[in-house]
Amino acid sequence: MKKAAVIGGGTMGNGICHVFAMNEITIHLVEMNQELANKAVATIDQNLDRMVTKEKIDESKKEETLDRIITFTDTAEAVAKVDLVVEAVPENFELKKKVFAEVDQAALDKTILATNTSSISITKLAATTSRPGQFIGMHFFNPVPVMKLVEVVRGLDTNEETVNTITETARLLDKNPVEVADYPGFVSNRVLMPMINEAIYCIYEGVAEPQDVDQVMKLGMAHPMGPLRLADFIGLDVCLDILNVLHDGFKDPKYRPCPLLVKMVDAGKLGDKTGEGFYEH
Repeated sequence: MKKAAVIGGGTMGNGICHVFAMNEITIHLVEMNQELANKAVATIDQNLDRMVTKEKIDESKKEETLDRIITFTDTAEAVAKVDLVVEAVPENFELKKKVFAEVDQAALDKTILATNTSSISITKLAATTSRPGQFIGMHFFNPVPVMKLVEVVRGLDTNEETVNTITETARLLDKNPVEVADYPGFVSNRVLMPMINEAIYCIYEGVAEPQDVDQVMKLGMAHPMGPLRLADFIGLDVCLDILNVLHDGFKDPKYRPCPLLVKMVDAGKLGDKTGEGFYEH
């Protein structure tokens, strides 16, 4: 793996760029306009500065990492000569489908296409391309430079060579790859989101206040962060999107989003990103 492209420079996208570039892989960061691309690089710069301050890397390592990141606003140009493309746009099937249509047409025949989706079917996305054998889920966790897990999600037609390449790439990035099957939510969100949803039901039904629900889970279950604080961190809109994917995929009422979650998203109270969710930020 010498060169990769990441489509999207948001929270997940810039983190993915960060870890690729830190591990000596040239990265093409693709955004809709140069302003957003510059913002993504500025975030990476700030995160690298924190690593320098903590003496995890030195200044020269930081500069080498930044030098490996090249920004693009033209997707076709960015993916034309890379070994891997990682899509990191919002959790919307139609948007991802549009991105992969352009990438599939412009990328080399050998290029692997990966999605960082946390819940959408890998098989369904792969079927929109001409290379389902070279299509895979590569689900990183936030914050990407810190979190060690990568869920490697094999679609129905994903070939063994692609799985092996992505598994080895994850290890190269100093991550721990775990292979999981392609079912709604994979493992992480299939387990996590019902817990978050049930915590929201506790608020909805007046069982306890958000800080008390979180305190119970931190002190009683040894969770480093309570489920409601975690929901704010993830984004309540993202939680709702994932729960809807689980509910639609399994047709099981246990995944039905809590009405309070729906109401908060409708009100624009999305957590950290808007300054208000279950907590004020």
